[in-house]
Amino acid sequence: MENDFIIQNTKIEPGQKEVIRLNVGRLPSDTRIHLNINVYRSKKEGPTMLVLAGIHGDEINGVEVVRRAIADGIFENLKKGNVIAIPVLNIYGFNNFSREIPDGKDVNRSFPGSLNGSLASRVAAILTKKVLPLVDFGVDFHTGGNSNFNHPQIRYAKDHLVSKELALAFNAPYTIARRPIAKSLRKTALDINKPILVYEGGENLRFDGFSIEKGISGLKKLMKMKGMIDNAPMPEKTIHITKSRWLRARRAGLFRWSKCSGHAVIKGESLGLINDPYGQDEIPVVSKVDGHIFGHNNTPVVKLGDALFHIGLVDQDT
Repeated sequence: MENDFIIQNTKIEPGQKEVIRLNVGRLPSDTRIHLNINVYRSKKEGPTMLVLAGIHGDEINGVEVVRRAIADGIFENLKKGNVIAIPVLNIYGFNNFSREIPDGKDVNRSFPGSLNGSLASRVAAILTKKVLPLVDFGVDFHTGGNSNFNHPQIRYAKDHLVSKELALAFNAPYTIARRPIAKSLRKTALDINKPILVYEGGENLRFDGFSIEKGISGLKKLMKMKGMIDNAPMPEKTIHITKSRWLRARRAGLFRWSKCSGHAVIKGESLGLINDPYGQDEIPVVSKVDGHIFGHNNTPVVKLGDALFHIGLVDQDT
């Protein structure tokens, strides 16, 4: 932990908490847009955890996890260390019910960003330059997108032992190894040895109480493992997945699933049906592997080749 804990010319002393409002731009109406950064410091030295949501503006389950953690005082009275909590990073997308910035760019494909670049690049650069230097590890909260529902899961950087240890401590129903995506926050942070976990739960533009509760529970368990708090829910069984397959639509039509995220499946099992809209054809959707569904498509009308189920091939039970 650095002796000088400074964000945007504001110094936060040990034992202090502060809400820092960073200007990230303005609307065409000249309305200024600010990023709220909540900082909590213990009097005792320890690690600094980043808790972030809303990097995709329509993924509101993550926003609710961080909001509720702040409102419930989870970050108050830390035993040691610090927490930087940002409930909404992509203010523009949040205001417009959109994954992206209004210019169509994805903030999470714009890291490390540039203060002289596109709007998405500028938002990414603010986080990279102003916040990441203070961070030791973190959790980036997401949901599935565009009617894709993800069962609560924590993703870590494959073959990175520290990330794996953090993910297992978070203890979501599914623990999934994934290589970081180029120009993502997770890749940029990992390049400077600051592991960031990605939590996925629910789907965009819809609250899912189970996903929200598992997100808060995992956050507490991770903080307890790092010695930052005393009390957390008891660990539960997690399914560890290192490989996965997409099951896609073999034809276009009306899609109805009979098995959804969170269920184990076996090869040859029927998971749903695709019908034409005229009552003539009915095509079963059959699993090609044994495994666990950790994501499924809630869209009732699908096109040829659309992803219907994301099935994890179980590596081990942890």
